[in-house]
Amino acid sequence: MRPALRARHGAVTMADKSCCGFLPPFEHFATNAIHVAQDPDQWNSRAVIPPITLSTSFKREDPEKDQPYVYSRFGNTSRHILEEVVGTLDGAGGQGQNWANLAAADGAKYCLAYSSGVGAILNICHLLKTGDKIVCTRDVYGGTRELLNKLKKEYKFKVAYVDCIDPNNLKAEITPDTKLVWLETPTNPTLKVIDIRACADLAHRIQKDVLVAVDNSFMSPYFQRPLSLGADISMSSGTKYINGHSDVLIGLVSVNSKELYEELKSLQIALGAVPSPFDCYMCNRGLKTLHIRMKLHFHNGLAVAKFLESHPRVEKVIYPGLPSHPQYHVMQKQCTGVSGMLSFYIKGNVKNAFAFLRKLKVFSVGFSLGGFESLAAHPATMSHASVPKDEREALGISDTLIRLSVGLEDEKDLLEDLGQALKAAFE
Repeated sequence: MRPALRARHGAVTMADKSCCGFLPPFEHFATNAIHVAQDPDQWNSRAVIPPITLSTSFKREDPEKDQPYVYSRFGNTSRHILEEVVGTLDGAGGQGQNWANLAAADGAKYCLAYSSGVGAILNICHLLKTGDKIVCTRDVYGGTRELLNKLKKEYKFKVAYVDCIDPNNLKAEITPDTKLVWLETPTNPTLKVIDIRACADLAHRIQKDVLVAVDNSFMSPYFQRPLSLGADISMSSGTKYINGHSDVLIGLVSVNSKELYEELKSLQIALGAVPSPFDCYMCNRGLKTLHIRMKLHFHNGLAVAKFLESHPRVEKVIYPGLPSHPQYHVMQKQCTGVSGMLSFYIKGNVKNAFAFLRKLKVFSVGFSLGGFESLAAHPATMSHASVPKDEREALGISDTLIRLSVGLEDEKDLLEDLGQALKAAFE
C-alpha cells in the first residue's frame, strides 16, 4: 500500500498527528510535490526529471487547429508543470491530472507563475480599474506598500491601510468601491498574525464581489493554505521558501475560480511578466524538498526564539511559534506549524543593532528570506527603508528591530553565533 494512501485505510502515522497544538500536516503533500504533473510517460524519453523546454516557439501541426503550446509567453511546458504542482500544494488542486488523484478536489483550481513576487502582485492589481479601492493590512512588506502607493498616485487607486489583527477594523473601510483586500500573515517584519477566515468571511459578507488575497510567502503551502480559509487568492514569492535555495526569482498565484483564473491568465500573457523555463525548472526542483526543509526551519526557528527570549541582551522576541506571541492561538487554528521567520528587539540603540549584525558569522546580513542559509536583516534600513520614519515607528519597526530568517544549519552553531554576536554588540 502506498504510504500516502494509508490514512484512507485507517492507519495513522506520526505525520497525521498535529504538532504542538497546530493543525495536522496536509495529506499527501510530499507525494504531490514529487509527482504531480511529472509522470515520465508523458514525454518520449521517459525521463524521471522533467526536461527544460527552452524553445520560444512551437511547431503547429495544423494551422487551422488550436494546440496547447504556440509561444512561450502564452504557455510553456516547464511553466505548466510548476503551475500544476504548486496549485495542488496550495490546495487549489491544479488544472489537470493529479498524482493518483490524491489531491483531487471539487471545482476548477488553478495556479499561475510570474517573474517575481512583486510582478505577481502587480498582475493582481491589474484586475482593478481607476478609482477602485484596495484595503491593505497596515503592517505589510515594504515592497508591497511601495507598489500600492505608486498605483495610488499614478493610477488613482484608493488605498487604505488597516490593522487587520482585529477583523472588525475592516468594516469601516470596505465600501462599495473596495475591490481588493490584501492580507499578509504573518506580517513582515513584525510577524503579526491575521485570522484569514475571520477577515475573508467579514469582507465577503459586506461585499460579495470583493477579492481577498493573502501573501503566503512567510509560510509556504506546507504550513498555511489561505484558499482553504476563505481567501480568493493565495500569492507567494516563490523566491523564498518554495524554491528555498536563494537562486530563483519567481512569483506564484493560486485561485479556485475559473473566471478569476482566466482574467489573470489574460493579464499574465498581456503584461508578459512570466518566469523563464529555467527558473520554473529550478523552482520545481527546489519544492521537492519543501516538506523536509520546513520541518527543520520550524525546529531551528523555535530553538532560536527560545534562546533569544531568555537572553539578557534581548528586549523582546516576536515568533508566532511561541506561546508568548499574542496571536499564537490564531496560528494554531489555521496553520500546521511555523516557519523560520522571527524578529527581535535588541537592547540598547541602533549602534548595538549594527554592531550585532557586523559580528555575525553563520548568519549573513542580506535581503530576502526562506533559503537554506540563515540571514539577518535590519528592516528600518533595508526592507522598509522607503516607509517614512514616523510610520515605521508606529508599526513597531524601530532601529533596534532585527529580523532573522533561520536556516538549516546545525542548531548549536546558530545559537552560538547569536550568543557571541550579542555579547560583542555591547563590548
